[in-house]
Amino acid sequence: MTEIEISIEDPRWAELGLEGLAHRAIASALAHLKMDAQAAEVSVLACNDARISDLNAEFRGKTTPTNVLSWPAEERGAPIDGGNPLPVEPDFDGTLELGDIAISYDTCVLEAQAAGRTMADHVTHLTVHGLLHLLGYDHERDADATLMESIEVEILGKLGIDDPYRDHASA
Repeated sequence: MTEIEISIEDPRWAELGLEGLAHRAIASALAHLKMDAQAAEVSVLACNDARISDLNAEFRGKTTPTNVLSWPAEERGAPIDGGNPLPVEPDFDGTLELGDIAISYDTCVLEAQAAGRTMADHVTHLTVHGLLHLLGYDHERDADATLMESIEVEILGKLGIDDPYRDHASA
């Protein structure tokens, strides 16, 4: 099974069942990408807006909270816009060290409510999103964003979660 180390700093995450949501999201994403989920290692920090604001300021120079942050074990970004990221190379023991994800309860609740989605679905989406960042996917360039979003939508669809990028109000 995928090794996911979850550090819960805010007890509301345990009430939501983050551990199960994170395992399901990460395992589904890795399976979709045909990666060896058994060999993968990911750390997840389940925190609140105060903590993620500190992390966002320290690592991105932004003094505001955000929903999810990711720190890949290695830079794997695609060299060309819309291209596939560099593959994850296993360590000497076959481990795929992917990196760390931090997710904020407060921001997630507000976003889920504003979008009319369940908290579980929104957190699943953000966990998949964060994992894709660990794998080198990004949304800074247009074609990269299109590729990343399409992969997210495919993974979420397999999990029975609607496209988070579609405007559901007009659907």
